[in-house]
Amino acid sequence: MAKVPSPCIDVCKFKRAGHCIGCSMTKAQKSLFKELKKDKHRLAFIDMLRSQQADLGKYTHWDAAYAKKLKKKKIKLVWDKDKAA
Repeated sequence: MAKVPSPCIDVCKFKRAGHCIGCSMTKAQKSLFKELKKDKHRLAFIDMLRSQQADLGKYTHWDAAYAKKLKKKKIKLVWDKDKAA
């Protein structure tokens, strides 16, 4: 099975107080995600990121864009952090 892909959706414009307008990650968070090797840690990061998106607002597009990326890579994720990809 492929590892959990980055939540980046290839927009990469840091115009919202240092947060990307595509995925809400900061540059530091993007670097941190790349260092995560275990899927459980990557899933936990994505759970954190989804909470961050909800707090920041204006990220309703991300779920669909990330789902499209996963489908292209033929990866099925369960959003519950206790379940594996």
